[in-house]
Amino acid sequence: MLKFREKWALPTFFLGGNQAVEAGESWLSKVEGVVSPVLASHGLCLVDAEWGREGRRWVLRFFVDKPGGVTVGDCQAASREAGDVLDVSGLIEPAYDLEFSSPGLDRQLRKDREFSWAVGKQVHCWVREAVEGQTEFSGRLLAASASMLTLEERDGGTRELPRALTTKARLEPALGPKQARRK
Repeated sequence: MLKFREKWALPTFFLGGNQAVEAGESWLSKVEGVVSPVLASHGLCLVDAEWGREGRRWVLRFFVDKPGGVTVGDCQAASREAGDVLDVSGLIEPAYDLEFSSPGLDRQLRKDREFSWAVGKQVHCWVREAVEGQTEFSGRLLAASASMLTLEERDGGTRELPRALTTKARLEPALGPKQARRK
């Protein structure tokens, strides 16, 4: 996973010769744009994408979902087609591994796109400062904006949490009558 630091230069990779391309958000957005029609043709929604070096290899990882859940077959079919489209696009020169995966049952939510995708799902959130005496909240995510998360709590009440105070948010998998809680 790429981690950017404001103090230092962004990571780069080389496309032959002396031409370097920044592997930042705008480059990843171009890659996502190329793959989007493939995902749409398979009924998949992009939850997140990651590009980074793991050992000696570069890895491009897509987390996808669809109503009813994503299957291994969905990931295989999308991966084969997306790999061909990416090869033709010329956006990625170094050797890399292409991976498709479901987001997971207890995915941590970090980006706006992940929060938008999680609307309607059960989540568990932690805040750095107490809100009405609490630092942990669980419920169904009703809405997510850049500034606020709105949860429907188990008692039926609604709770608004400022995103600026949210230190962590995670999907809460439904495992039957009791909910699993992971910190």
